[in-house]
Amino acid sequence: MNRIADRIAETLYAAGVRHAFGMPGGEVVTLLDALERAGIRFVLARNETAAAMMAAAASVVGGAPGLLVTTLGPGLANAVNGVADAAQERTPLLVISGVVERSIRARYTHQVVDHAAMLRPLVKASFEIEPESAEATIARALRLATTPPFGPVHLDLSPTTAALPAQGAPASRNGASQPLAPDPADPAVAAVRERLARAERPLLVAGFDAARGGAAAAICRLADTRRMPVITTYKAKGVLDENHPCSLGGAGLSPLADTMLLGMVRDADLVLLAGYDPIEMRPGWLGVPPHPERVVELGWPVDHAMHEAGLRLCGDPAQLLAALADGCAPGESWPGGAVADARAALARAFASPADWGPHAVFETLAETAGDPTVTIDSGAHRILLSQMWRASRPLSLLQSAGWCTMGSAIPLAIGAALAEPSRRAIAVLGDGGLEMTLGELGTIRDQALPLTILVLQDESLGLIELKQAAAGLTRTGVTLGRTDYTAVARAFGGLGVECRDRASLRSALAEAASRSAFTLITCPIDARAYVDRI
Repeated sequence: MNRIADRIAETLYAAGVRHAFGMPGGEVVTLLDALERAGIRFVLARNETAAAMMAAAASVVGGAPGLLVTTLGPGLANAVNGVADAAQERTPLLVISGVVERSIRARYTHQVVDHAAMLRPLVKASFEIEPESAEATIARALRLATTPPFGPVHLDLSPTTAALPAQGAPASRNGASQPLAPDPADPAVAAVRERLARAERPLLVAGFDAARGGAAAAICRLADTRRMPVITTYKAKGVLDENHPCSLGGAGLSPLADTMLLGMVRDADLVLLAGYDPIEMRPGWLGVPPHPERVVELGWPVDHAMHEAGLRLCGDPAQLLAALADGCAPGESWPGGAVADARAALARAFASPADWGPHAVFETLAETAGDPTVTIDSGAHRILLSQMWRASRPLSLLQSAGWCTMGSAIPLAIGAALAEPSRRAIAVLGDGGLEMTLGELGTIRDQALPLTILVLQDESLGLIELKQAAAGLTRTGVTLGRTDYTAVARAFGGLGVECRDRASLRSALAEAASRSAFTLITCPIDARAYVDRI
């Protein structure tokens, strides 16, 4: 076959896309057929927002742009939260939606809404694919989505256009763009290197662009050479192995951790911000770092007013850091053991206070899990796990950190498992997030994914309950009834296990790793265990 839909699919395949996610409608059936013929596997989700997050995880783990396919009207509208997540998480995502035929568009109103207007605040661009320029439009959308700052691009495709015969030979495709690596001898790079050599208290803050851009090796070289502490955003965890003596872990969401880390950022006489976007940070980081003349940004420009920087070197953060590390003079920093003291204080602050509770659950997980990809939902448990989990490699802890939406852990785990089937994927979430995405257990079953799902069941929206208590307000609208998740897992073709101590959890996690079906492990906890501990 040589339909326009086939040319679209072939262009996507050539860009590295191997999975499409969504829920089809009649307007996109030709496209689905073309995707399958081209070698792009369509994954039927139960909800379009979840499908967008699956595509996002597949993009982060696999490296190619994500692909979401929806029907018109309600299908695309239901994906809005997932598209917003891609926008704020800087995910290269193509959103292809069906659309009513042009010939009846002015007269027909059923399920008709202005797709481009609805998505305008959330996408880098919105196009309708026309017969004469289909391949060029897809190629343009791919370039836009993968040009920093990454983000979603929307495309409308009508059924008639998709089914039309493609005319002429396939268009030649442009090669991948490659940013020029900076010369280590470049005067701007050399000036920063000299400042780093003179600094007594240098500090590096690494963000998501550094983690997914391959900056881990350069960051490790700088940390080893200058013995400088490295703080990351939550999505950049592991860009320096968090067992490294210079790693201070993630920051930005935990008031408990920030009380220890913000002081170091304020005291630093040189702060390197590498691939850093403060969209992940909270109001406590407004104006931090506080001395613009001490701040150097390395990476692609991002739109914010959280802080100022005295110098910005724009470009690929991994290449800028590599150029900076080349020839960097060795030296010691932060006299008096400040970095070791900070690491020890963080370890004490997040150590388990009891034999059972969320801290004990996460300590047991870390002891038994090996090196999985872990996904985490929004809530009090996300703050705690993001502080306790020591990531040894980048992109090993996935979460919605800029958008912070609930219901992300299971879709992210699905996308990660499909993009990297050889690595174990573990989703960690609360009962609120699980019940928001229960339908995706069917997706896990149908895709035959051996996921481990770890649920902390506190029968509450714990983080909101904490905020109500802190404000002296009545506990309202946060109580969840108790659901038998063991029975739910069985109904969806998986295995359900309930654990109330470390020994049973350790056994359940080990057994889940050997199963071919998914395992849902429920850990009943007390929401009060988070009080003053995150």
